Amino acid sequence: MYVLNTWYVAGWSNEITTQPLARTICETPIVLFRTEAGELAALADRCAHRAYPLSAGRVIDSSIQCGYHGFAFGTDGVCTRVPAQESIPPRAQVRTYPVVEKDGWTWVWLGDPDRADVDLLPDTHWMADPEWATVTHTVLFECRHNLIHDNLLDLTHESFLHETTVGDDYIYQHGITVEVDGHVVSVDRLMPDVAAPPLYAQTMGTEGLYDRFHTTEFHVPNFHVLHSGITGQGRPREEGYLIKVLNGITPVDASHSWYYYAFSRNFGVDNQQATAELEVGLATVLREDAEALKYQEIGMRQRPAKEADVLIGQDAGVAKARRILDQLLATEHPGRDAAASASAAVSPTHQPTGETPSGSRSVTTVRPSADRPVTARRITPESVGANP
Repeated sequence: MYVLNTWYVAGWSNEITTQPLARTICETPIVLFRTEAGELAALADRCAHRAYPLSAGRVIDSSIQCGYHGFAFGTDGVCTRVPAQESIPPRAQVRTYPVVEKDGWTWVWLGDPDRADVDLLPDTHWMADPEWATVTHTVLFECRHNLIHDNLLDLTHESFLHETTVGDDYIYQHGITVEVDGHVVSVDRLMPDVAAPPLYAQTMGTEGLYDRFHTTEFHVPNFHVLHSGITGQGRPREEGYLIKVLNGITPVDASHSWYYYAFSRNFGVDNQQATAELEVGLATVLREDAEALKYQEIGMRQRPAKEADVLIGQDAGVAKARRILDQLLATEHPGRDAAASASAAVSPTHQPTGETPSGSRSVTTVRPSADRPVTARRITPESVGANP
């Protein structure tokens, strides 16, 4: 079950041409194409005649022609031609989907078309800003989309999975601050007085110690903006080497997800060698993630139904995001099986404290300690200034 009243990344603008492109989003086959005049369209990938995939056809003028019997459909989904006869059956139509382009991304809305508001699209302006350089990747992950969200919300895995690129032990040694604002969950980690990660150090040309930071901003249910970088010790973040990692996570089905990845930086913008090195290094990071989550997907399917994730304090953002996703699903699909929920995989006795309903605002801090377990503490107006 999926949230449908949202914008999903369907691809990059530059990969959608007059050659029809097939995409499956939330188990829904879609065909994307441009007319010869350049108009963008998204239709159900199924001819009204006998359900042949339109993506196996071709674009002619302003229509897409089915490759089976030649039925043609305009960007509005209405049949424009039936080669075998002059009259066109009134029911010869296919569903259309709202589609929009922004900053090089192509977005499709699968739900109620009257609710498709472009103002709901996340900020991705760094992709189109000449003051930033960007590397992109597209990977088909062999796992459910929820696992990718969890992976991005708990970056302590970098210490172990990405040792040669972006990882270091100091990541899990520092706590986090989790904020919830409506359907946006932010997980912030500040790591003062540390060395730059291996992948960035050479590109940045850095030596010595810096303050490293990253904030994962999850726009539930499908898009993450990671605000990352390093700055001088004790200096404001905006003065440093800044990175914006944009992650569009699009479900295909219950065990596959498209991962659209963009890495934008404000340093070495004209350094083509740095761009090439980052492209290779970031591909390694994604490959490591894809392999790990493939194994995790297998483990999730094999474990007994009564077993559940055991979350710790560092998973506070994961738990909050799962609850918001469950609430969105419950709104769109009332009466759904509660066992299928995102948070059903979590043992209630092992969830971080301080859970907050969707639509409200809260802040949670997680502070590691050498002499006690990591826990999560809800910050309220009454507790500000109190001892932890």
